[in-house]
Amino acid sequence: MKSIEIDRGKRIKEEPNKGHNRWHPDIPPVLHVDPGEEVVLETRDASDGQILPETTVDDFAGMDTKVGHPLTGPVYVNGAEQGDLLEIEYLDIVPQPRGWTRIRPGAGFLRDLFTEPYLAHWDIRDGWATSAQLPGVRIPNGSFMGTAGLAPSRAQMDEWRRREAALVERGGVAMPPDPEDAVPNSEPIASEGLRTGPPRENCGNADAKQLTKGSRLLIPVNVEGALYSVGDGHFAQGDSECCVTAIEMGATAIVRFALHKGEAARKNIRWPRFAHPGYFLPPEWAAPANFIATMGMPVRDDGVNEGENLTLAARNALINMIDLLQERGWSPEQAYVICSVAVDLKVSNIVDLPNVTVSAFLPEAIFV
Repeated sequence: MKSIEIDRGKRIKEEPNKGHNRWHPDIPPVLHVDPGEEVVLETRDASDGQILPETTVDDFAGMDTKVGHPLTGPVYVNGAEQGDLLEIEYLDIVPQPRGWTRIRPGAGFLRDLFTEPYLAHWDIRDGWATSAQLPGVRIPNGSFMGTAGLAPSRAQMDEWRRREAALVERGGVAMPPDPEDAVPNSEPIASEGLRTGPPRENCGNADAKQLTKGSRLLIPVNVEGALYSVGDGHFAQGDSECCVTAIEMGATAIVRFALHKGEAARKNIRWPRFAHPGYFLPPEWAAPANFIATMGMPVRDDGVNEGENLTLAARNALINMIDLLQERGWSPEQAYVICSVAVDLKVSNIVDLPNVTVSAFLPEAIFV
């Protein structure tokens, strides 16, 4: 079985021949594999190993801020070419024994409400994660890879850079290319490479919690060899990952590739797809069996109704869930972390105008 093994005691910049933290078509492959081969890929956590068991919020100020996400790869899939559809089957995802969740000021869905840093450390063992910062909470294993994707073509890279710059000009949020902390640090990759924060047509940081063991991720190929890379392991996450982190961990992904020749071009498939032949989690957790949910609708605090604003509805659903958790004795920061790692946001309706509705589902069984 072919593999890319890493030293998790080292930062990615100390092993630049094993991975990268920017998307660029000129990053050379680490490994060549045939379709059908099983491949073992060891990965670092999203902080690139900067958050250790002894880390506190006081250490955040000294950390590198533009390292995420350290990815293992690229893997060159023999025979892959533009217009193909690459299928990645996750045969297993093996967690490391510790993880973390942090609130980072200026980031996250409720960044205007949570302006102070917070950190929870997690112990991972026997299929569960527990944290001294969240006593009485036990989160089941839902391991998946938060970031996985293919190299963009140069045309895609240029297009995405332009459209994100235009978004920033309109007042939106995006992360432009930046050579600081870039791996590779050679030019022009360091200055041209796209940050791995947002997902795009090449997949990347989709944070889809259903991509657990047994799932299949399908991505259109746009460069020779596809150039697949993976990282950003999550032990568990709520749909939304609202505080900006899940239970972040290093992980080992065991994958197998299948190549669907010409299918992306033939069917005009531009965006990723994914599937799972069974339950992505045990049914009682995927559903879940015992829950309480809060609703959110698009009504502002000042009473203004914003109609079909699903983002506002989701915000209100989360705020209402945080209020519920505070009623049970949790601090606002603890509640926000619980939402990020365990609460699922679901669109309940988008047709009952003006009040489209988003619901936040809390599984009661996480409390022991």
